[in-house]
Amino acid sequence: MIDFRLKVFHTVAKRLNFTKASAELFISQPAVTRHIKELELSFKISLFERSGNKKISLTPAGETLLQYTEQIFCVYRELEYDMGLLVEQQKGILRIGASSTAAQYIIPKILARFRQKFKDIKLQFLSGNTTEIEQALLEQRIDLGITEGYSRNPQIRYEAFIKDEIVLICANTNLSFKKTSLRLEELKSIPLLMREPGSGTLEVINLALKQHQLTMADLQIEMQLNNTESIKSYLPESKSLAFLSIHAIMKELNNNEYRIIDIQDLTIERPFYLIQRHGQPTALAELFTRFAQKQK
Repeated sequence: MIDFRLKVFHTVAKRLNFTKASAELFISQPAVTRHIKELELSFKISLFERSGNKKISLTPAGETLLQYTEQIFCVYRELEYDMGLLVEQQKGILRIGASSTAAQYIIPKILARFRQKFKDIKLQFLSGNTTEIEQALLEQRIDLGITEGYSRNPQIRYEAFIKDEIVLICANTNLSFKKTSLRLEELKSIPLLMREPGSGTLEVINLALKQHQLTMADLQIEMQLNNTESIKSYLPESKSLAFLSIHAIMKELNNNEYRIIDIQDLTIERPFYLIQRHGQPTALAELFTRFAQKQK
């Protein structure tokens, strides 16, 4: 039911690239250009600034239309859901985002179960670090997210979901490290792998260390990698240790590939959160939230 020209405009406005929009929409680039020109003729105003190097940017009119298209698409998703309820079925598109650890180790099985129960709801999924998922939510590119860490954006509503613990691990191939526990002071002399800035895991570790008057600058950080699987692959080939979510290493622990190193007087726990923008939540987002809470 959505005016396809608005969908074309929205895609171009988000990508600021006609070629990428064409590929995403599965239509030719001339067709994208034609739809944009039709909108500009209809509104009698330019929606994009075009520069000589083929770069484009939104005009003030384009910025305004982008805000309205976001609202229109939200209303259409609500309409599809409510009309589906009238015929006793849930329909529509639900856009979900999850931070890296949740995306890899927690949410996939919940998505699979949800899809089995609500076959007429189409799911779109985005992964990234916590900062990226919160930004996607604020930009209305997703309807809800699952994040880790302790960030508290006043524009976002946080609902506790699943508990997690961050543990220090060592690969069993690392024969040079024999200890099963450490004092906090000893942590300063050990090469460590860490997640990248913006990661919820890194944020939680940083906060826990600060409570013991330690900072990242006090540690020997060998490298920062932007996903957990990279860290897990790196560890067996190095003498480093790493802090990772217990959810991310259960299989490896069971296979005796890694072991947990206890740190005296330090426990790093955190919740995962279901997050939505403040205000009126979408019906599909609320449906998924209720479903997910029952899957814990």
